[in-house]
Amino acid sequence: MMRTSHFRALLAGAALATLASPAFALDGADLLTKLNATYATSGVSITSSNVEADGSTVTLEGVEAKAAGAEAPFKLGTITMEGVEEDGEGGYTIETVSFEDINVTEAETTITAQDLAISGVTIPGTIVPGTLESLLMYESASAGPVSVSSKGKEVFSMSGAETNITRMDGDAGLEFDATLSDLKADLSSVEDPKAKETMDKLGIHSLDGKVSMSGSWELASGKLAVDEYAFDFKDIGRLNITLAFSGYTLDFMKNLQEALKTAEANPNKEEANAAMGMAMMGLVQQLTFNNASISFDDASITKKLLDYAGGEQGVTGEQMAQSLKGLVPIMIAQLNMPDLQNQISAAVNTFLDDPKNLKISAEPKEPVPFPMIMGAAMGAPQTIPQVLGVTVTANQ
Repeated sequence: MMRTSHFRALLAGAALATLASPAFALDGADLLTKLNATYATSGVSITSSNVEADGSTVTLEGVEAKAAGAEAPFKLGTITMEGVEEDGEGGYTIETVSFEDINVTEAETTITAQDLAISGVTIPGTIVPGTLESLLMYESASAGPVSVSSKGKEVFSMSGAETNITRMDGDAGLEFDATLSDLKADLSSVEDPKAKETMDKLGIHSLDGKVSMSGSWELASGKLAVDEYAFDFKDIGRLNITLAFSGYTLDFMKNLQEALKTAEANPNKEEANAAMGMAMMGLVQQLTFNNASISFDDASITKKLLDYAGGEQGVTGEQMAQSLKGLVPIMIAQLNMPDLQNQISAAVNTFLDDPKNLKISAEPKEPVPFPMIMGAAMGAPQTIPQVLGVTVTANQ
């Protein structure tokens, strides 16, 4: 009997010790410290007035975020982290990070945003310079409905936003995409008489569309490629921008943040801005241009603009188009770039005859270092189209 009683006492004591052991309790302060260590790469610091851990949930209260170079921090309020676990290497994984809904009113404008969250968050225990283990990683971020009202009337809304990030094989880099859905803007409340008259003549009283983006970033080369950055609006058109350049490495980002911090710490703002300008000139020389393009797919706005511009001049839209055909070569002749001038004239003529799409591309045969571009711009600007491989096309 005594042995049984003693054995039960030992079991109870062991269980109590296990439950009370700090090794099994989340350290919210440590999580915040390591969160800041990863944010340091991007020049952002996070502070919290109170940190509480309850099971697998960590709550940060009175949170403020301050970016390098910013005059004041941005208040985030309470942040709730759920599904928090230690990864066994001193770091943490978090299933979901939720933010307070936003409801801010200033003067006569109110901004609201709901369901702000980040999921699949990874905070490394040890910062490993030059690798993804030096960054705060997440799988997706989302926001629910967003609304902006002025004088009690909604002037802008968005049904939601979503961003996804995927690691490349071997942690060679990242792939990303983002979408802003169901963007709507009410233009009827525009007060400027001239702008209102212009919109009335164009028949545009609202905007309805979306914004989408996708791209990738390679860790070793620092190649940042934006494959799509598109603004697509009903009855107007789709504007898409692409861009790729190399040299945007973690070291580049670190040097950029150090330059910002140095400028911020200098009380002499004029001197700080001059030093920042010199630092940026040095940093830009580390970059290499790969390619870029800007394209527009028309969805009826071009004809409306021609009719409006023609009406202002007392002519029809077709007559206005013909006038532009003659005016464009004269305007671009001053550039002293014959090859580009011919391309632009041919593309504009084709587009004005049948507005479908217009595209300007810069695709050099080999990547071009930024110092070479800067040198050409200062010494022989007429060679820029050849250096960057610029082409202009329409309806292709």
